[in-house]
Amino acid sequence: MPLWPRLLPLPAALLVALSLPAHGQSLIELYDAARGYDATYKAALSQYDASIARAAQAKAGILPAVGLSGSAVHSNIAVDTPQGDISRKINTQAGGVNATQPLYRPANWATYEQGKLQADIAQAVLTGAEQDLIVRVSQGYFDVLASQDTLALVRAQKAATAEQLASAKRNFEVGTATITDTREAQARFDLVVAQEIAAENDLQIKKIALDELVGRIGTNPTPLAAPVTLPALLPADVNVWVQQAEAVHPSILQARLGVDVSGLEVKKAEAGHKPTLDVQAGYNVTNNPQGTSTALGKSRINAGNIGVVFNMPLFAGFATENRIKETLALEDQSRSILDSTRRTVNQNTRSVYLSLVSGAGQVKALEAAEASSQSALDANRLGYQVGVRINIDVLNSQSQLYQTKRDLALARYGVLLGNLKLRQASGTLAPADLQPINATLAQAGSAAAAASPTVPSAATISPVPVPSNSIPGATPLVPQQPFNPPAPVMPVPPPPPVILNPPTR
Repeated sequence: MPLWPRLLPLPAALLVALSLPAHGQSLIELYDAARGYDATYKAALSQYDASIARAAQAKAGILPAVGLSGSAVHSNIAVDTPQGDISRKINTQAGGVNATQPLYRPANWATYEQGKLQADIAQAVLTGAEQDLIVRVSQGYFDVLASQDTLALVRAQKAATAEQLASAKRNFEVGTATITDTREAQARFDLVVAQEIAAENDLQIKKIALDELVGRIGTNPTPLAAPVTLPALLPADVNVWVQQAEAVHPSILQARLGVDVSGLEVKKAEAGHKPTLDVQAGYNVTNNPQGTSTALGKSRINAGNIGVVFNMPLFAGFATENRIKETLALEDQSRSILDSTRRTVNQNTRSVYLSLVSGAGQVKALEAAEASSQSALDANRLGYQVGVRINIDVLNSQSQLYQTKRDLALARYGVLLGNLKLRQASGTLAPADLQPINATLAQAGSAAAAASPTVPSAATISPVPVPSNSIPGATPLVPQQPFNPPAPVMPVPPPPPVILNPPTR
C-alpha cells in the first residue's frame, strides 16, 4: 500500500480572492442615481407632464373665452355720379372686447371629463415606468453580483484543479500514479481556464450595463451579508396577490380608464344631435374721423352687447349616426382590452408567485446539496489518499461542488429579484419595497457573504520537486509532513476444519 501525502488547506490568497468587498453602493443608492439618469424613465416623466398639460386643455371647453380685437383700416372710395366723380379717403379705427360662455354644450363637458381620466391614465403609465425602473436596476445589480460570484468560484476551482494537477504530476514522477491522472487533471484545468475567461468577460459586460443604467462609472454593488437571510414571502397566498393586482395594477387601471374614456366618446358623438347654448357679451368702439362711406363728418360708435346664442343641428349627412356607431364599436373594443389585460395580469401574477415559491424551495435544496457535495468531495479526497479513489473522482467532485455553489448563488439572487417582480406583477411595487432587499446586503463593518466558503485543497506534497512554472496560475505549495497511515492489519484466517473419517464396520 503506497503512503499517500497529506492534503493542503486552501491558500490564504485564494480566500482573499473569494471574499468580495463588504463596502460599495447599496441597491437604494443606485436606484436613486438611476431615477435622475435613466433615459427611459426620464422620457416617461416628460410624457407624463405632456399628458397632464394635454388633459388640462380639455377644461377650456367649459370656461369662458375672452378676446381683445383691434383694427385700423384706410379706404379710398371712388363714386361715379351723373354730376361727376367723387373720391374720398376714409380712415376707420375699431377695438373691442368680446366674451363667450358656454351654457349647454354636452360635447365640451364630455371632453372635460375625458381630460380628467387622461390625467389618471398618465399617472398609471408613470407608475408602471417607475416599477419597471426598480426591476431593471435590481436586475442589473444582482447580475453583477452573480457574475462576481461566478468568477470567484471559477477561480477557486481553477486553483483547486491546479493543485490536483500538481499532485498528479508528482505522483506520476514517483511512480504511484499513471499518466492518465495527469492528463485528466490537465484537461480539467484547461477547461476551467476557458471558463474563467468567459466569466471575466461576462462580469465586464454586466458592469457596463449597470454603469449605463445608473450613470456612474465603476459601480461596485454591495454583496449579500453573511449569513444570507432571504426575506419571507408575505402574504403566502396567491389569491391575495391576484386581488391586489385587480385593484391597483397600472395596466388594469389604464384599461379600465380606457373604457370610461370610450364611454364619454360615445356621449360626445351623441351630442351631435343636441343643441348648444352660449352667452355672448362684448363692448366695441368704432372711430371714423373722416366719416363713413354713407355719412359725412366725424363719428364715434360705442356699442355694448350681451345675449344668448342657441344652435340646433338638424341634418349632417348621417355623419353623426355613423360617428355614434364607430364610438360604440370602440367602446366594445376597450372592454375586450380590459378583459384581456385582467387575464394577462392574473396569469403573470400566479406565474411569478409560483416561480418565487419554487425558487425559495430550490435555495433550500441547493443548500442541502452544497453540504452533500462538500461531504462527497471530502470522502473522495480521503479515498484518493488511501488509494480507493482515482484522480478523476476528485476532479468530478470538485466540479459538482462549485457548480452547486454557483447554482445556489443564482437561486438566492433569483429569490430576491422574484420578490420585486411579484410586487410588480401585482401592481404594488414601490421604492419602499427596496428596503427589505437592501437589508440583506452587507453593511459597513459587517461580513459579506463570500462567493465560496473555505474548501480544503486537493494538493498533496511529495519529496519529488516540481518546477513552479509547470502549471500556469498554480498556487505556491507549502511543504507539509507526509501523511504516513499505519499499515492495515489483515485478519488471520481461521484454521481449516478437521474432517473425521466415518467409522468402518
